[in-house]
Amino acid sequence: MKHSKTGATAERRSPCPIATTLDIIGDKWTLVVVRDLLTGKRRYGEFLASPEGIPTNILADRLKRLELEGLVEKRPYQQRPLRNEYLLTDKGTRLLPVLQEICRWGNRHFPGTWTPPESFMEQTITN
Repeated sequence: MKHSKTGATAERRSPCPIATTLDIIGDKWTLVVVRDLLTGKRRYGEFLASPEGIPTNILADRLKRLELEGLVEKRPYQQRPLRNEYLLTDKGTRLLPVLQEICRWGNRHFPGTWTPPESFMEQTITN
């Protein structure tokens, strides 16, 4: 996948919206990172503390890809040494109902999966 200077992908494998979306968020880690952002995690160490145990190199890559695609913005919270926090953009936040529905589907079809907190499942997007 090639990225332009603006962060948008210059070339897609298909104009299909499903294929395009999966090219961006369809690996085993990206939606876990988005889930963490939706539940208030912002700093690198907070993502690393998630129970799935994302490797540091993959976390760095996913955050960079999400930023390039305009789903996340990076903002410094400390100058020396420089440390950044990550926030979802409006585009990234709009994944909330998708993740909520994936949770409902998973709970319905895979007994033993944990039920997400109501604070997550009842969260809504304004606008």
